[in-house]
Amino acid sequence: MAEHGTRPGATADGADLLPVAREAAALARRIIADRAPRSVAAKGDRDMVTDVDLAVEDALRDFLGRETPGLGVLGEEHGRTGAGGDAPYWVVDPVDGTANLARGIPLCGATVALVHGRTAVAAAIDFPFLDAAYSAAAGVGAYCGAERLHAAATADPGAAMVAVGDFAVGPGAEAKNRVRLELLGRLGARVQRIRMLGTAAADLAWTAHGRLDAALILANRPWDTAAGVLLVREAGGAVLDRDGSEHTVDSEATLALAPGVREALMAEVKRAYGRL
Repeated sequence: MAEHGTRPGATADGADLLPVAREAAALARRIIADRAPRSVAAKGDRDMVTDVDLAVEDALRDFLGRETPGLGVLGEEHGRTGAGGDAPYWVVDPVDGTANLARGIPLCGATVALVHGRTAVAAAIDFPFLDAAYSAAAGVGAYCGAERLHAAATADPGAAMVAVGDFAVGPGAEAKNRVRLELLGRLGARVQRIRMLGTAAADLAWTAHGRLDAALILANRPWDTAAGVLLVREAGGAVLDRDGSEHTVDSEATLALAPGVREALMAEVKRAYGRL
């Protein structure tokens, strides 16, 4: 990684910095796999952070600061540091699926994305307990290890496997969750199966991998979604906001869809919002 470490003005070229993203995610994997959570603290309404989250984010910030000292970092636990404004920056989620990790459920992972403008141009997601490493760069494709990824070819919504994001917590959660309940009812009457995995990283990575036909996440926190959004797009899927516009880091929702079910499932999302 030394080729990037001495470049204070490192560019935001996705392909150029993809090795940095991959190594950052691999660093996170090693910490998560080797260190069981020893403490769990509340940081909001039914939201938590573990000592592992904090250790991973600290390690990622140190690593990215050495490799690309000209780029800022936005992390779930410590916010944004470094260059601000329109400058490119890294987005990291040290553990996506913290509640799963805290309960010993192995479905959790670390996400790293390089954002330039309003979208990611390089991304890596690592699931330590699944031995799966995903990565993508704009114009280069999406991969699980060396395997090139392609979104599912499903065309019939009745055959679709759809992940739905977690219920909202905190202020305004009751109103937000009425939309989720309406959407679940609509999907339950139409798609083959619904899954709620507890990690947006897995929702999006598996949509890119063709294991899921869609991931309907009615929220958008960049540390959760930026990396997975790039994976889906590079695998041939679409990622939209709730109004059907192209997804960005500023979007309200994160709706990742295989091409064949895009129109049908977006119609159900819009109906769910329209009923309430």
